[in-house]
Amino acid sequence: MKKSVKDIDVKGKRVLVRVDFNVPIEKGRISDDTRIRASLPTIQYLMEQGAKTALVSHLGRPDGQVKEDLRMGPVAARLSELLGKPVDYVQESVGPEVEKRVKALPAGGVAMLENVRFHSEEEKNDDGFAKQLAALADVYVNDAFGTAHRAHASTEGVARHLPAVAGLLLQREIDVIGQALDKPQRPFVAIVGGAKVSDKIGVLENLMSKVDTLLIGGGMANTFLVAIGCQVGESLLEKDKVSLARDLIHTASERKVHLMLPKDVGAGSAFSNDAETKVVSCQETPPGWRIMDIGPATIQQYSEAIVGAKTILWNGPMGVFEMDKFAEGTRAMAQAVAECKGLTIVGGGDSVAALEQAGLASRISHVSTGGGATLELLEGKTLPGVAALQDK
Repeated sequence: MKKSVKDIDVKGKRVLVRVDFNVPIEKGRISDDTRIRASLPTIQYLMEQGAKTALVSHLGRPDGQVKEDLRMGPVAARLSELLGKPVDYVQESVGPEVEKRVKALPAGGVAMLENVRFHSEEEKNDDGFAKQLAALADVYVNDAFGTAHRAHASTEGVARHLPAVAGLLLQREIDVIGQALDKPQRPFVAIVGGAKVSDKIGVLENLMSKVDTLLIGGGMANTFLVAIGCQVGESLLEKDKVSLARDLIHTASERKVHLMLPKDVGAGSAFSNDAETKVVSCQETPPGWRIMDIGPATIQQYSEAIVGAKTILWNGPMGVFEMDKFAEGTRAMAQAVAECKGLTIVGGGDSVAALEQAGLASRISHVSTGGGATLELLEGKTLPGVAALQDK
């Protein structure tokens, strides 16, 4: 158990907060401010406590160079609107001028520092750069779950030089996902999709020892279908992972995990939203066709398993979600998860996007803000940005 910002005295102190404000910006305007809103509780708590708060984040992939279109100015402006208070935008992330600006903040004041990845030392976890960041504050708070799996200077290095604790967002992510994995209410159902088995091997292996039911969808399901003797036409297939899929099916049987694979599929004549489509059984994908989604019988079977669960964990789409014609399976999972009365946790860009498009995100217990970090937690790994924080 890690200390949170509420476990220490921050009144009047300078607090450096690592946030994940890596938001989409189009023509100078933020098109989705979800990540900024997610850290508002931590920022507002520090303001209420009279702390001087310096926020640091990355934006995009500047590769250690200053890129004008990746400056944090639009983020600072949007944050100011959300807080209803001015936010001091500082066009650098370390150095004497930054230290001076942070010290000059009034009690409860907030500064947004420049894109930390303008410095190549950030991603190298350079200790000298971490010390420069530490010089800005008395306390370090990590509230960037989305980057907690990266050992960078602003996520792990700085914690070696300051008292380091979790922000409220990071703490909730760890607590909710940790509770689901370690002490789930049963039945515990996991829905795992996405393109490749190879991307989710660690997740599948770890979940096998925890869940009661495992629903497989997306391109990765094709490898499992071949493992049980199905024909998948020209579908995405990892031939070198068929034996692994067979082993996972055997492991599920040994551990009495109900592993569910598609019974029927939505097939397309080409990888295109304009393709001819048909629903076929998983044994009957026509030669030259591609599996693009789960079919209606599978949707019904999966939905029944989901609605009766006490704990749900969903990561990954059921089909080629970016093509509207093949998004039905993913949307149906979003609806079923929203209707489940148990603890529901959703992580992964397409899964979250499906919820938001359907207006269902507010009906989910916990929508995770991290992609890679969520996957590593599901694999049972320790996140460097979390390990670096003080224990209770």
